[in-house]
Amino acid sequence: MVFGRENANVELSRLNGRVRMAGRLVARVALVGVPLLVGAVLVAPGVGPAAGAGPAVKAVATGTGGAVSTVDADASRVAVDVLKRGGNAVDAAVAAAAALGVTEPYVAALGGGGFFVYYDARTRKVHTIDGRETAPGAMRADSFVDPETKKAIPFDEAVTSGLSVGVPGTLAQWDQALRRHGTRKLSELLEPSIQLAENGFRVDQEFHDQTALNAGRFADIVPTKELFLPDGTPPAVGTVFRNPDLAATYREIAERGIDWFYRGELAKEIVQTVQKPPVADASTRKVRPGLMEAADLSAYKAPFRAPTRVDYRDLEVYGMAPPSSGGSTVGEALNILERFPLTKRDPVQALHYYLEASKLAYADRGAYVGDVPEVPLKQLLSDGYAKERACLVRADTALKAPVAAGSPDGSYKKCPKVSGEGRALSYEGPQTTNLVVSDKWGNVVAYTLTIEQFGGSGLTVPGRGFILNNELTDFSLTPTAGDPNTAGPGKRPRSSMAPTIVLKDGKPFLALGSPGGSTIITTVLQILLNRLHLGMDLPEAVAAPRATQRNTAETLAEQEFLDRYKSALTAKGQKLALFPGPPPVIGAATALEFLRPHLVQAVAEPTRRHGGSAMVVRPR
Repeated sequence: MVFGRENANVELSRLNGRVRMAGRLVARVALVGVPLLVGAVLVAPGVGPAAGAGPAVKAVATGTGGAVSTVDADASRVAVDVLKRGGNAVDAAVAAAAALGVTEPYVAALGGGGFFVYYDARTRKVHTIDGRETAPGAMRADSFVDPETKKAIPFDEAVTSGLSVGVPGTLAQWDQALRRHGTRKLSELLEPSIQLAENGFRVDQEFHDQTALNAGRFADIVPTKELFLPDGTPPAVGTVFRNPDLAATYREIAERGIDWFYRGELAKEIVQTVQKPPVADASTRKVRPGLMEAADLSAYKAPFRAPTRVDYRDLEVYGMAPPSSGGSTVGEALNILERFPLTKRDPVQALHYYLEASKLAYADRGAYVGDVPEVPLKQLLSDGYAKERACLVRADTALKAPVAAGSPDGSYKKCPKVSGEGRALSYEGPQTTNLVVSDKWGNVVAYTLTIEQFGGSGLTVPGRGFILNNELTDFSLTPTAGDPNTAGPGKRPRSSMAPTIVLKDGKPFLALGSPGGSTIITTVLQILLNRLHLGMDLPEAVAAPRATQRNTAETLAEQEFLDRYKSALTAKGQKLALFPGPPPVIGAATALEFLRPHLVQAVAEPTRRHGGSAMVVRPR
C-alpha cells in the first residue's frame, strides 16, 4: 500500500530501485540454493553478507583514535568506520544513529526524536541540540480525554494511534548537528545504513523479543505486519532481516535532502498515515486518528539550547535543558548529594543518600519542569536551593514519598517546613537508546534517541520502512492546574532523557546516558555515584545492580540490588520492591571514560537487554 506520489517518475524510480534490489537478493539466494521469504525478506542462516560472524561484541574496549559505545555491534562498527576514515564524533554519531534505525527500529528511527550533547574540543564548550518531537498545532490540553467518559483514554489505546504521534525531530537534528559541527555530508553518512538495510542483519534475541512483545498490535497495522511479521510470526533468532523499504527511504533522503521528509512527498505520506492509520480490515482494535497536518512538519525546528551545568565537587556536569528534565534533575540531585559524605567504606549510607536526593529532585521535576517558559532552571540548579532541600535528608530515616516540591524562589531558609504531596509520576516507557562517541581530536557526543515505546505508535509509513513515534503520550494525559507537562499546540512533551558529559579541568572525563523512560535519570545518577564515590571503575559502575527512586512510595530495584542491599536500606526506612519490567532491568547504559590524553575506555552493558557493543579505533 503506497499513498499518492508527486509524479509518476518518482514512483518509477522507486520501483526500479526495488527491482534492482530484488534482483540482487534473488541472485544471492540462487547462488546458495535456499528459499527467500517475501515481505521483510527473512532468509535462512548462511545467506548474504550479513550472515557472517559480524562484528565482535565486547562490552569494554580501550584504545586511541576514537571510541564508541552503542547497544548494537553493527551500529558501533559503522561509527568506528567513520572515525577511521577521518570523520569526527558528530559524523560518527549520526552514522551510528542511522544504523540503529535499521537494527533497532523499535527504539530508534526516522519517525522519532532525541537530545544531542556535544563537547567541542577546539572551543572547549558544550552544545546541545533539541530534536524532541512536537505536538501538532491542533493539539489541546484535553486531546487525550475521551469526550464521552471525560477521562483519559486507556493508555494502550492512546499509544497505538495517530493521536500519539509527534512531529519527528531526528532528521532535522542530524542536519543541525552536521551543519554546525560535522565534517561529512548526510548522504555519505547514510550509505553504510543503506547497505545494512539492503543486505540485512542477523536477528538476535533482543530483536526477536521486542517483535514478540509487539506482535499483537503489529498484526493490526497492515504495513507494520508486512514488514515485521511477514509470515505472521516474529523473525527467528539467527535469520537475516532485511528492510529494502528503509534502504530506499534513506537513499531518497540522501539524494533529495531533509526537505523531502518535512515538506515533500514523504511529509504527505506521514500525515496520511497519522490521520488515517492503515488498520487491517479484520482488526477489532480501536486506532484513533491523529491531528498532524503538513504545516506541522514544515514548521519543525531542532533548536540549539544552552546546556544545563552544575559544578559537582571538582567536576563540571553538563546535560539537557527543558523540555528534557534530564539535565535539571540529575544536576539538582548531584547538588543535594554534594552536602553529604559518600564513600566506598559505607555503600549503604551512600545509596540511602542517593535515593533521598532522587526523591527530592523528582518532586521538583514534577512541579516545575516541562515545555513552559517559566521553568525556574537557574534556581533549581543553585547551591542555595540544594542546601535548603538537603536539610530535609536524615542519615537514618527515609522521607515518606511522595514528598512535596520545594520553592525554588531565590529566597532560601535554613530548613523550611514542606507540606503537601508531590505530583504523581506520569508513565514513560522504558525504551529508547543511547550512544556515546569520541574522536581523535577529543570531541565527544552523548546522544539519546527514541520513538518512545518499543515499537512506538505501531504505525509504519507504508512503503517507507520506519515506524512513527508515540511521543505525545509523554504529556500528562489528563490536564490539571499548574501541570508544566500539559499538552498544547506546538509543545514538546517533557522527557527524562539525560545524555551527560562530565568535564574535569575543562576536559572530558566521562560521557554517558541510557534508555529507560523516567528511570534514565536515576541510571545516570547511580553510575556517577558508583564511579565517583563507591570505588568502581567504569565497567563495574555500569554493570552494578540498580535501583530507581522517582518520588514514589516504593523504590523499585533489580533483583541483585535487593539481594545485596534491601535489608540494610529497609533499616533506614527505605521501602524497596522488585522492578517489574518487561524487561526486569533498569536501563541499558553506554559510557566513555577518558583515562589519560588520547586514551579512552568505551563501556556498554555486559548483560542487560542482551548486552551492548563497545569499540575503539586502535585497541590497546
